This record gives sequence, structure tokens and C-alpha cells, in this order.
Amino acid sequence: MSRPPYTVTLIPGDGIGPEVMAAAVRVLTATGIAFEWETQQAGASAIGEHGTALPSQVLESVRRNKVALKGPTETPVGTGHRSVNVELRIQLDLYANLRPVQSLPGVKSRYENVDLVVVRENTEDLYSGLEHVVVPGVVESLKIITEKASTRIARFAFDYSRAHSRKKVIAVHKANIMKLSDGLFLDCCRKVAREYADVAYDEMIVDNTCMQLVLDPGRFDVLLLENLYGDIVSDLCAGFVGGLGMTPGANIGATGAVFEAVHGSAPDIAGKNLANPIALILSGALMLDHLGEKDAAERVRKAVRAVLTEGRTLTRDLGGTAGTTEITEAIAAGV
Repeated sequence: MSRPPYTVTLIPGDGIGPEVMAAAVRVLTATGIAFEWETQQAGASAIGEHGTALPSQVLESVRRNKVALKGPTETPVGTGHRSVNVELRIQLDLYANLRPVQSLPGVKSRYENVDLVVVRENTEDLYSGLEHVVVPGVVESLKIITEKASTRIARFAFDYSRAHSRKKVIAVHKANIMKLSDGLFLDCCRKVAREYADVAYDEMIVDNTCMQLVLDPGRFDVLLLENLYGDIVSDLCAGFVGGLGMTPGANIGATGAVFEAVHGSAPDIAGKNLANPIALILSGALMLDHLGEKDAAERVRKAVRAVLTEGRTLTRDLGGTAGTTEITEAIAAGV
């Protein structure tokens, strides 16, 4: 007897979002897993119709379905609406940002055999958005670090490491300067680490971490970071394997999860069948993992690797001439 379909909230997003979302849906459907897709608009595309970048019905949908697949959304720089990504994470308490970074065949890079995971706390730090003008010309931003958030992200990193046979967690910090805030983060990490004798634990200052990553990313396994450091380091790590167009992302909480491509909305190529959909397709594979569909998830990853290895159906950013639909069909055919 077949199980009922999974109901998933779809947030296509802006720019190339609808195109890469259609690609991800095509590949996920090709796995044979039954889905019901509940489409919701967020980002710049939602403002005209709803007057807000994150309508309440989007949050209600994700709360109801407990899982969502999201495309890129636009965020104005220095003005305009708040980041939809940040607001989703805070409103839904999606406290863990998970970014696996793995080398893929056929993708040009200076690095080989990269296989690391970035675990980023998602709900506080400077992303709490607590800013004010002290006096004209002086702005203060408050960095919020709590024992609760630090402890649960540390436990997430160690639980993930244990479940995926990862050997070492490195907590990344700047406690030599921010002795109270980053010091609290480290205290929480150390307490959690003592509960996981089977997983090694170490600490590294964030600037040194960046240098060591560039010198040899192969020495790292699982990186555990506060929100701001995690945002920066996760994008740095994506550069080791071809960029944000090749790396999946997940935002996971106690009662729900949103899986997303973390690259930009690329409005300059929107609607031109040029976008690389691999990041969102691989995010869909992470979603399958989350749903317990491990076999289907691995089939998606194998299909992506096979197309990249063959090298005949690649988008322009990968050195080929294929469009979004062509590479999508090639991947779907191999699932």
C-alpha cells in the first residue's frame, strides 16, 4: 500500500526562482515519490499583490505542512523590506542552517575532494536586527547570544555528526575579542561536546578558520558557527566546489524545515532559460533526506553527478551551452 503524498509548501521566489523551482519539482517528481505542491508567493513578487514580502499565509502554509522548498528572493540593500530568509527563520524558529559542501565531478575548482558541513545558528546574533541611532552619525547594532540558542545549535551539530558518521566538530568564534558573547557560545559548545565522546571537538578563531579553509579545506569536517560567521564562512566554502549554484541549503527547526537555494535571484537572466538549477535540485535531495526518503535522495544526487561527469548537458556557468530545461531533463532521466 502506497503512502499518501507529502504536502510541501513551494515558494518560487523572484528572478530565476520560478525557473529553478520548476526544475526541482520536475526532478523530485521523477523520483516516483508522491507530492502535493502548495505554491505561495514571497519576496519582491509578493509585494504588489499582498503589500508585504512575507504574507502571513506563507507562514501559515509552512506551519501546516512542516516542510517547504524555497527559491531565491530579492532583498534590497540598505533600504526596503527585511530579508525574507531571515524573517522565515525567525518566525518559524528554524534555528539550524545546514550547508553541506562537497566537490562535484566536472566542476572547475582549485580544490579536490572537499567534503565538509557548515552548521550555522539561524535566529540571533547581529541578525536579530536590533539597531538604533545613538546620535546622528553613530549607529549601534546589538549582538544577541543566548545560552538556549547556542546549546541547541551545538547539539544539532553533534547529533548530525553522529548520524552521518562525521568525526569532528570545530566551533568557530571570536572569543578573544568578544569575551562575553562568543565566550558564552563556546561555553555551551564545550558542555554539549562532553556528551558526545564519539565525536572529536575543537575550537578555532574565525579569521584563522578562513585562512586555514583556503589553504586546505580537506582538513575540516563539521564547522559550528554563530549566525554572522556562519553566513560568511558558508559562502566561502561554496567557492571551493563551484559556487552557490552548486550547494544546497536547509533551515531546520523543531517543528518544520525550509530547504532553499542560497544563490541570488539573478534578475538579469530571469526568463531566459539560462539558470543553473542544481543548487535547488540538491536542496530538494536534502528535503527527501529530511522526509526519510533516503533512497530517492541518493538517486537525485547520483543523477546530478552523472550529468556533470558526462559533461554534455551543462549550463553556461558550468562551461556548456544547455539551458535550464535541458539540464533538468538530463538529470530527471537519470533519477
